[in-house]
Amino acid sequence: MILNVEDLSPVKKVLHLEVPQAEVTSELNKAYDELRRTARIKGFRSGKAPRSVLERLYRKDVHADVATRLTRETLIAALQESELPVIGTPRLDPPDLDPNAAYRFDVTVEVKPDIADIDFKGLSLKKTVYEISDGEIEAQLAMLQRNLAKLKSVEEKRPVARGDYVVIDYAGFYEGKPYSETAPTTDFTIKIGEGTIHKDFDDQLVGVESGVQTEVKVDFPADYFNDKLAGKAITFQVTVKEIRVEELPPIDDAMAQKLGEYQSLDEVKAAIRSNLEAGYTRRTEQELHEEIFKALSARCSFEVPETLVEVELENIINDAERSFSARNMTLEQVGLSKEHLAAQYRPTAAEQARRHLILDKIIRQENLTLPEDALEAGLEQMAKTYDQPLQVIKDLYRHNPEGLESFKHSLLEKEAIKLIMDNSRIESVPPAAEANDAPAQKNES
Repeated sequence: MILNVEDLSPVKKVLHLEVPQAEVTSELNKAYDELRRTARIKGFRSGKAPRSVLERLYRKDVHADVATRLTRETLIAALQESELPVIGTPRLDPPDLDPNAAYRFDVTVEVKPDIADIDFKGLSLKKTVYEISDGEIEAQLAMLQRNLAKLKSVEEKRPVARGDYVVIDYAGFYEGKPYSETAPTTDFTIKIGEGTIHKDFDDQLVGVESGVQTEVKVDFPADYFNDKLAGKAITFQVTVKEIRVEELPPIDDAMAQKLGEYQSLDEVKAAIRSNLEAGYTRRTEQELHEEIFKALSARCSFEVPETLVEVELENIINDAERSFSARNMTLEQVGLSKEHLAAQYRPTAAEQARRHLILDKIIRQENLTLPEDALEAGLEQMAKTYDQPLQVIKDLYRHNPEGLESFKHSLLEKEAIKLIMDNSRIESVPPAAEANDAPAQKNES
């Protein structure tokens, strides 16, 4: 084997490989000898067919099999010899085998970047301390109140007003013809002012009385989230079938009990406060991490392999699909596609890959190991997060060793972040005025 490594970039290499003609000849001889023993050819006794006949009948298949074997074995040997830290799947397009020449082929691989030791000590970090206000709790209560609201049909004859819920039938037409993306729809409920279809759609329904059919024209902008409507002028035929208004329950103990797991309003307020505290704790942690990686990225420069970016991008897209699936929706139903998400989140994926490489370097640099009780604590936290018995989580990982190693590495990354923070100067500061918004919460209800 002849090996020559060409550097395309610090993280991309081309292996120029060559198998000597003598070895090609030897492998072809072995292949035809084996074929002679097994082939059944009319007119010849078993094992007695001439090489010329075998070549005439099976040359293409034999050459393909030998080329595949030579490619695989040579590549394995080359990677061992070069000791390159290859990541991802090597890319190659091997040529056809020429029995009268050496077999030459190229393999493109990506490798982990060679990162110099990182000086992670002495970072100056700011830790934002968030205080929960009564207004935030009241806002959460108001949201719960809206969740328990009932829609009451308006009995008196009056036109649609902002804030009303209207039940409509509609069909959309593009250039005077029915359009599949706005196919006839019945008993569709929208809240006027929320712009479920488009703000202009809502505006043109204001003042229309129940039972009336009206024409609504909407010019969808070029950047509209649904590509099939973007840049199109759609004329809707809309019938307002019913007007409904929202009836809110009083915010009291009775409302608390309707949530299903509380006996009093004070219990609900306590749960909201606990949720907000947990959310602010996560926010503070995320902001500290942003500071850490911003500072460390300034201290070390390296190229991120595209393979790692693609892995992170795939995880982001899969998470998005799972999120929509949990709400019985698909990407297509909200006008998205994997290609759109890939373009939008590629910079995020690249940054995530960079952060993993930085942490991996510090783990190796500092010879970090997983504390004895860290794995157990991590599994217990996962069981709590997914509301599953601990043994179920352990059984899942027992049958997925690769997943377990990945989980262990994620815990090691947390140890690396803790080490960085332990060696940093952290100043507690109040939030900036414009940043003091309540984090999105999952309600206890």
